[in-house]
Amino acid sequence: MAAGSEATTHLTLATGAGREEGERVKPFMPEKAKEIIMSLQQPAIFCNMVFDWPSRHWNAKHLSEVLHGKQIRFRMGMKSIGTVPQFETTCSYVEATLEEFLTWNCDQSSVPGPFRDYDHSRFWAYADYKYFVSLFEDKTDIFQDVKWSDFGFPGRNGQESTLWIGSLGSHTPCHLDSYGCNLVFQVQGRKRWHLFPPEDTPFLYPTRIPYEESSVFSKINVVNPDLKQFPQFRKAQRHMVTLSPGQVLFVPRHWWHYVESIDPVTVSINSWIELEEDHLARVEEAITRMLVCALKTAEDPHNTRVWLNPTEVEETSHEVNCRYLNGAVSAFFDHYRTSKVVEIQALRTNREHTKEEELNVYDHRGQTCSQNLTVGAVKQEAASTFGPDLVPVTQTSEEPPSERGGIFESDGKDFVDKDGEHFGRSHCAKRQQMKLHSENAAGEQIASNSAVAPSQTFISTDDLLDCLVNPQVTRMVAQLLIQGKSL
Repeated sequence: MAAGSEATTHLTLATGAGREEGERVKPFMPEKAKEIIMSLQQPAIFCNMVFDWPSRHWNAKHLSEVLHGKQIRFRMGMKSIGTVPQFETTCSYVEATLEEFLTWNCDQSSVPGPFRDYDHSRFWAYADYKYFVSLFEDKTDIFQDVKWSDFGFPGRNGQESTLWIGSLGSHTPCHLDSYGCNLVFQVQGRKRWHLFPPEDTPFLYPTRIPYEESSVFSKINVVNPDLKQFPQFRKAQRHMVTLSPGQVLFVPRHWWHYVESIDPVTVSINSWIELEEDHLARVEEAITRMLVCALKTAEDPHNTRVWLNPTEVEETSHEVNCRYLNGAVSAFFDHYRTSKVVEIQALRTNREHTKEEELNVYDHRGQTCSQNLTVGAVKQEAASTFGPDLVPVTQTSEEPPSERGGIFESDGKDFVDKDGEHFGRSHCAKRQQMKLHSENAAGEQIASNSAVAPSQTFISTDDLLDCLVNPQVTRMVAQLLIQGKSL
């Protein structure tokens, strides 16, 4: 795409605010919404599902009154966009109230207070990953203002949710979540989401440094990529959507995402929905934790700040990590001893068909087309529900965007695929083709770097960890560990 081009396609949806609230009916019953969430394998926007939630009024001003005087931790980052991601380990932090944040965000940087060292024109602030149970510990009645039960999860409310409050430019680096799928309710302001499917993982150069449990980061700043250093990123399938107030974004399992605030103040509420695959994923995460902590602590026992995300507050000793791994393996077996979804006996009697076993035991949601025709039918049925109240997030361009000096600007064009037909018919074949491409990506990446000068071939601890705790490797190790213990 040419530099400065405004041809980047993104999606902005209407929320139907013009209707009388008393006349409005939700487009999906809870059971149907859950069926869609558990079967759909591409991101989509739910509209007209939260118009009666009390939390739809939770703008930053209201929350500042509810949380009057409560100190919240804000992550401070630079508005200028370089080619290196602004990971949490490179940011500074401020403890402040929401009132102080709103005062600073009105460009009153000269006002004394916790933000006095941060010029509003150069910095953004982000109160991210704020768990309701900690934030509203003395106001638990407020949990009922969030009603995930409308999406088919009875009893799920704010207690299982997190709150995100940010200023213009605040963002999370590109990453995937190891556990579950994600529902995100946009309350105030707009956020732009850049999403990439799971099969793009080799093209996103995954890393576990900085280490955070359940987050696999990309080495790439996807809004300003260094394509000389990361040439495989050209093959990534970027999907973009602008999430507006009143909308709920569904992010399927293992979809990569970079999220940026494009309005002066944004407020979001999300909840991660547990999935069957999480039992194995916890074993994979325990393996990752043990390897990362062992090697990085050995490298520098006294400086964890450079590699351990500030969100990680638990002890990282080898003894603790061993208990963590054993606990994850035990939980896996405890779950499947009583589960009819998986039969561990298959691992004992059909070892010669390892690939088939892995498919039957671990890939419950059917992420490849070869599993069975039923999965394809379910996906087509999910795609058939696309319309004004459930809009798919579509791929924007075959090429990554050009380098820009600031946040992506909207081109003012709305894009909605009204029939959704091509998603149902061709999605499976495209996934299979992209899977073949991604399987060859590692070899191509080595080939593209084969001419590196000797002075650049030093292997660091991080280089080794990028291989040892690559998601594909930890999946294989976890499967071998489970197989060994089940014999």
